[in-house]
Amino acid sequence: MLSDFTGAEKVYICCGYTDLRQGIDGLSALVQLEFELDPFSNTLFLFCGRRRDRIKALYWEGNGFVLLYKRLESGSFQWPRKESEARALTPQQYRWLMEGLSIDQPKAHKPVKGLEIV
Repeated sequence: MLSDFTGAEKVYICCGYTDLRQGIDGLSALVQLEFELDPFSNTLFLFCGRRRDRIKALYWEGNGFVLLYKRLESGSFQWPRKESEARALTPQQYRWLMEGLSIDQPKAHKPVKGLEIV
């Protein structure tokens, strides 16, 4: 379910370590106070703990919050560790993250603006 989440307009990854014992109230307060983002927007917020094998996702569904939890049976998420930063992800970066890849792929083709042909 989390790997093909399409309900959100934006996806933010909350970098660094997050205490995953926090629930909806703690994570939404973190989004609002530390990252200065709106937890009530149509946005999926992702959090990761120290072990990097589990994440929590917070999403406002219009009439209440949804809190999703994913634990990998093996492997880990390639999670950016720069503290106090929330990064917006493209749909491609989100897929990479859910597949266990880094969101900063050095070999990926960067989008380019089309040039005039004639």
